[in-house]
Amino acid sequence: MAINKVISDTAVRLGEVRFSYCNVFSKRQNADGTQGKYGCCILIPKSNTEAVAMFKQAFENAKQAGKMTKWGGKIPGKVQLPLHDGDEERPDSPEFEGCWYFNASSQNAPGIRVKDASGAIVEALDDEEFYSGCYGAVTINMFPYSASGNNGVGVGLNNLIKLRDGEKLSGSGRSADADFSDL
Repeated sequence: MAINKVISDTAVRLGEVRFSYCNVFSKRQNADGTQGKYGCCILIPKSNTEAVAMFKQAFENAKQAGKMTKWGGKIPGKVQLPLHDGDEERPDSPEFEGCWYFNASSQNAPGIRVKDASGAIVEALDDEEFYSGCYGAVTINMFPYSASGNNGVGVGLNNLIKLRDGEKLSGSGRSADADFSDL
């Protein structure tokens, strides 16, 4: 079974990927105190050239759609690929080493699943089951936008599945009981 899959011209399933900066059970808080979106940073190993090619093709398809629906018949000159090189842009973050990465977000809560010990796919209930650092697959959709003079292609977050555990990327992983047991 192939994990990578084309869903439509602008939507793909990518895996095996690693999840980071996960705000998938609740919307993140913006700096001004307003409620933001659900979101996640997706890390694709550079060795997964098929997933990268599928991502780039969905991006190109979204640009073509934008040409017809958002940008008055032509593609703006500065529509940048939302895929970044972890080695170049995040050299001090070891989890980004050897990976491409992108951010995906949505106003709507994504579907979140895990594969349990028996291999059944079940809903993930909290961030103990699905967390920054686990590995799995993601479905995304690319969409053109034009807002406040900015034109581009965004990455919509649809669904996520954890296929295996990984080292958690949030916090120290130490328990408060262990830190304060001598007090």
